[in-house]
Amino acid sequence: MTLKIISPEDIVFEGEVTSVTLPGQMGSFTVLHNHASLVSILVAGSIGYKAADGSENSLPVAGGIVDVDHNVVSVCLY
Repeated sequence: MTLKIISPEDIVFEGEVTSVTLPGQMGSFTVLHNHASLVSILVAGSIGYKAADGSENSLPVAGGIVDVDHNVVSVCLY
């Protein structure tokens, strides 16, 4: 699936991943391939993702929103 992380200033990350863990208001949640569509508010925490090559990465965030639809995870940071 494709992960796109953008901030008001720049594209932070765009690439293929196998999983994404996000800091939601009710706790962290993980998105995998073929996940149901959703929109959620993100709180301060860390976005973790596993790239298609198997490497694991983490990005601290202050908050934002995420949209998951048709294997595209779009994150807009504050």
